[in-house]
Amino acid sequence: MPSNNLSILFLIVYITGIVGLGIWNRKSKNSEDYFLASRNLPAWLLAITFIASWWGGGSAIDLVDHAHKNGLNSFWIYGVPVLLATALMYVFAKGIRNIGTISQPQLMKQRYNSKVALLLSLFIIIFMIIAASIQVIVVGKFFQAFFEISYTKGAMLGAGIVLTYSMFGGFRGVVLTDLLQFLFFLIAGLFLLYFTFDLSGGMQAVKTTAISKEKTGYTSFFHNVGDQLAYVITFGTSWMIQANIWQRISAAKNAIDAKKMMLYSFFAFIPLYLMVTYTGMFTSVIYDTVPESGIVPNMVSTIPNPIIGAFIFVGLSAAIMSTMDSLINTGALSLTVDIYEKYINPKATSKQNVVVGRLSTLIMTILALLIALKIKSVLKISWIGSDFLTSGAFIPLVFGFLWVKGTSKAAFISMLFGLFFSTYNMLTALGAPFPTAWEIASTEQAIIGISASLIIYFSVSLLTKDDYEKNKRFIKKANVFGK
Repeated sequence: MPSNNLSILFLIVYITGIVGLGIWNRKSKNSEDYFLASRNLPAWLLAITFIASWWGGGSAIDLVDHAHKNGLNSFWIYGVPVLLATALMYVFAKGIRNIGTISQPQLMKQRYNSKVALLLSLFIIIFMIIAASIQVIVVGKFFQAFFEISYTKGAMLGAGIVLTYSMFGGFRGVVLTDLLQFLFFLIAGLFLLYFTFDLSGGMQAVKTTAISKEKTGYTSFFHNVGDQLAYVITFGTSWMIQANIWQRISAAKNAIDAKKMMLYSFFAFIPLYLMVTYTGMFTSVIYDTVPESGIVPNMVSTIPNPIIGAFIFVGLSAAIMSTMDSLINTGALSLTVDIYEKYINPKATSKQNVVVGRLSTLIMTILALLIALKIKSVLKISWIGSDFLTSGAFIPLVFGFLWVKGTSKAAFISMLFGLFFSTYNMLTALGAPFPTAWEIASTEQAIIGISASLIIYFSVSLLTKDDYEKNKRFIKKANVFGK
C-alpha cells in the first residue's frame, strides 16, 4: 500500500538519523564516559530520557488496551506505580548521586560486600533482559500489524535497529536519541488523543457506551482499586530501584540536579499517563473488543491520511525503541562493569572495556529477542521481571541508606530468598505444576514477598555483626536527608 511505502521511507530516514547520531557519539574514553556520558548532562535532558524510558511503548501502548476494557482505574496499573517510584527516587536521588558509583552493584559493594554486589548484578541482568523483551514484543506486534509481516520478522527488525545505534553510541547516544524519540512520541500521543476523542464523540459517548455494556465504575478513578494494588506494590517498588534509572541519577552533574530530574519527571508523568488512559477509554466507543495486535497498532495502520499515518507510526516506533535502548544499555553496563571488569579481566584497559560494553549490548539484545519470540504477553512479563526486584533487592537497597545495623549477611540471605521466591513464581506463572499458598500475580503474593524479605533482613541483621564504621561512613556520605 502507498501508506506502507511512505511509512517505510519515513522509518528509513529516521533509522538513518538515529544510527548516524549513535555513530557520531561512538568515541568513548572509558566506562564512565560510555555508560554515564562523563556526568556532563543537564537535569532537564536527563529528565526527558528518564521519562522516555518509562513512558515508552510497552507501558503506554499496553495501557491503552487496559483502559479500553477497565476505564479510568487502569491508571493504577502503570501510572500510579510510576508516580510512587518517582516520588521515592526523589527522596533517595541525593544519596545515590552522592555515593557517585557507575553502577548499583558498585554501590552495594561499598555498603555491604562483593557477594551482595554480585547477586545484585544477577538481578539487574535478569530484570533488564526481561524488561527489554517487553519492548521487543510490542515493536514486533506493531511492525506485524502495520507492515503485514510475521511477528518474528517485526521483532527482529525492531531489536536490530536499537542494537545498531545503542552499541555505537553508549549512554550519550541513548540520551540524545531518547530526546528525539520522546518528542516524536509526544506528538503521536497528542494526535491519537485528539483522533480518538473526535472519532468517539468524547466523554459523554464513553459514559453512554459504558452504561450500555454494563461496565460499572468505568469513569471512576477509584473503582476496584484493590484489583490493581498488586501492580502498585510490585511495579512501584521494583521500578524505584530500577538500575537504568539509577544510572541516570548517577549521570547527573550533582545531587541537586539529580533531585531536579526526579521532580521534573514526577509532574510530567501525571498528564502523560492520563493522556494514554483517556485515549484507551475513547477507543471503547470505536472498538467492541481489543484487536489481536492491540488497539494502537491497529488504529495507526488505518489512519486515512498516509503522511500523518506514517509520521505517527514512526513516533510510536520511537517510543518503543527509546525504552528498549535504555534497558539494554543498563544491562550491558552491569555485564561490563560488574562482571567483566570485576571478575573476568580486572586489568582490562579502558579501550577493552568499551569494546566489551558493545559486545554486552549485543548479548543483551539477543537474549531479549529470544524471550520475546517465546512469550508474547506484556503484562505477564512485566510482572515476572518486577517480582525479582521487589522480592529480592528492594529491602537491602533502600535500608542500606537508612539503617546502619543492616548487615551484609542479612542483605545476601534476603536477596537469596527473593531469587528463590520470584523464580518459583515465574515458573508457576509459565505453567509449572508447583503448589502455591497464594494466587500468582496477586496483591497477596506481592505483600508476602516484600514482607518476608523485610523480616529476613531485620532478623538476620540483629543476629549477625558487621563493620558498622564502614556502614556509618556510607550513610554519612549518602546524606539522604541532610541539607
